[in-house]
Amino acid sequence: MVSIPRLYTTDLEALHHILHNYFDYQKPESTRFALSRLLGNGVLVMEGEHHKFQRRVMNAAFGPTQVKLVIETFYDKSLLLRDLWASRMSDSGGSSSANVEAFDGLTRATLDIIGLAGFGYDFSSLNENKKSELYEAFSVVIKSGSTSAWRILQAQFAPLRILPSFSGPAFKQAKETMARIGNELLAEAKKVQDTTEGKADAGAKDLLSLLIKSNTNSGVPEGQRMSDEDVLAQVPTFLIAGHETTTTSTTWALYNLCLHQDVQAKLREELLNVGTDQPSMEEINTLSYFDHFVHEVLRLYSPIPNTVRVAAKDDVIPLKEGYTDLKGKFHENFLIKKGEGIFIPIYAVNRDKKLWGEDAAEFKPERWEKLPDAVNAVPSVWGNMMTFLGGSRACIGWRFSLIEMKVLLFTLIRAFEFKLAVSEEDVSVLKMGVVLRPVVKGIAQLPLVISPVKDN
Repeated sequence: MVSIPRLYTTDLEALHHILHNYFDYQKPESTRFALSRLLGNGVLVMEGEHHKFQRRVMNAAFGPTQVKLVIETFYDKSLLLRDLWASRMSDSGGSSSANVEAFDGLTRATLDIIGLAGFGYDFSSLNENKKSELYEAFSVVIKSGSTSAWRILQAQFAPLRILPSFSGPAFKQAKETMARIGNELLAEAKKVQDTTEGKADAGAKDLLSLLIKSNTNSGVPEGQRMSDEDVLAQVPTFLIAGHETTTTSTTWALYNLCLHQDVQAKLREELLNVGTDQPSMEEINTLSYFDHFVHEVLRLYSPIPNTVRVAAKDDVIPLKEGYTDLKGKFHENFLIKKGEGIFIPIYAVNRDKKLWGEDAAEFKPERWEKLPDAVNAVPSVWGNMMTFLGGSRACIGWRFSLIEMKVLLFTLIRAFEFKLAVSEEDVSVLKMGVVLRPVVKGIAQLPLVISPVKDN
């Protein structure tokens, strides 16, 4: 294993400098190699001008107007999950409660959502008796990404990459299947774009179609358009980034409802006062306590706890507080050399007592009624927290993820009361891959007892 010096800091001025100078602070080459092997050269992998180019074209497909176009898909799959869980109570011999595995159910729902909203493909994973060809291929590719000593060595030592990765024929076949279906989806999206061009409110509404529309906009010069290869590289990126993190965040939300029954009751009261099962994006965002609750979940349980950058050049990093070295000398900045790493502690900043107060580790949605002034300096694209990062490499799909999470919770909380099916001590927080998941007995899961909401 290669060892390199790494800076760890929660200094907000330093983090702001690093995140906003993203040409100078990039993902480690070994990380990009590992990601590209699974995802291709999508926006999560690329750096420098290529990333800037992809991001510029893709931004138009992730704005609030575009997210509103796919909110119906969020509701369709959320209501289907609700009905599937409700049927468990019918199947339990007339019992007024049932056990469900929340992480699994939410995983299936979010995969179906990103399939349809992302590129017009229905995984049908909520239908346990039906498995799509793409679902099977996707599962093989994800399993092949599991950590192994050989893959770590290949990521760290470039000369080893000319040797086989030992993924086997199943991985190769799965990648070929994903590429074939991706090309079919791309061709279909282009066809729809050609037949509806110039027509208001016409054509497909999925992110892939919107990306193609943005990419072929007459205002984009020919030399500044993404190639088909670049567009296709975003499909697995949509799948991974738009699926796992939302699943995990929503699962942690249900976990906290179980731990804080008073919060659950207060939140349900607000949601039941809404006169429709499918409020608009504007309506769902006006629910103040609901918004505070989601903020607090994402602050305390950021699905990705940290990330890493490497300095692309020698630089001077400014510091808000400064530090005293071992020789007693005070420094107002930090000198970093090309190739040295920086650890971005998302989880630690979101729970820093110097920012959030002595109760920073406590779950309190009410804190969002009046935030401490100190959190205004957190480099962030949303919510005065680092969950979605800040700067030009902040999560491009943060609006999509937030509304998806809210729709899922809105639908489920109005229908069910939640309790843990295991003791609180049985649930641990474990980093699996890059995501912090709830784990019971070594498995990513959250067993819950659900019961129907009682009539007032």
